[in-house]
Amino acid sequence: MTGLNREAVLDAAAALVRQHGPQALTMRKLAAELGTAVTSIYWHVGNRESLLEALVERTVRELGEIQPRGRTPQARTVSIARTLRRELRARPHLIAMVHERGLTERMFLSAQRALVREAHAAGLRGARAAEAVRAVQFSVIGHVLVERNRERAPLQYPGEPELWESDRETDDAALVRALATPPDAEKVFTATLRALVDGLLGVPDSPPQQGV
Repeated sequence: MTGLNREAVLDAAAALVRQHGPQALTMRKLAAELGTAVTSIYWHVGNRESLLEALVERTVRELGEIQPRGRTPQARTVSIARTLRRELRARPHLIAMVHERGLTERMFLSAQRALVREAHAAGLRGARAAEAVRAVQFSVIGHVLVERNRERAPLQYPGEPELWESDRETDDAALVRALATPPDAEKVFTATLRALVDGLLGVPDSPPQQGV
C-alpha cells in the first residue's frame, strides 16, 4: 500500500475494532488489511499495546469534537445529546476500550463542558447547572446501553408485541396498538430528551405566567 502513514493505520485498526471487537485486532491481520508488512505497522504505531493506546486517545479526542447547533440553549443541548448518542452508538468496542483504561470521565469532559455552556446560557448556575448537565449525560448513556442490550439480547418469546396484543386489562386500544409495535428507538430518545431538556432548562420562548 503506497502512502501508508500513522493515520491510515489507525483508521484501519479502528475499522477492525468496530466490526469485530478488540480481540480481532492483531498486527498480522491489520497488515493484511492494509496490504503491507507487519514491520511497517510497527514502524508507524509501535507494538499492539501502543496501537490500542493510540486508538483510545483518538476516540477520546473524537468525542471532544461535538459542535452544538441551534438558536436556543435548549436546541443546542438537544443537538449535543443527539450527537453524543450517535457517536457512542457508532463505536461501542472503542468506547469499551476507553472505559477499560479508566478514561471514561476524560472522554466525556468535552461534552460536559459543551452542556455547561448551554446550561449557563439558559440561566442555570452552580448545583442546578451541574444537575442538568449530568441528567442529560446520564440519559444519553442510559439510552445507548438499553439499545445495545436490546440488540444483543436473545430472542424473546413471547416478545413485547405478542404480550400487548393479548392484553385485555386496558380499554385504551390505541395504547395497545402502539405498545404492540416494536419501539422506534430514535423517537423514544427524542421524546425523552426534549421532555428532559424542557424540564431542566425551561421551554424556549414560553409566555410569562400570570401573577409571577
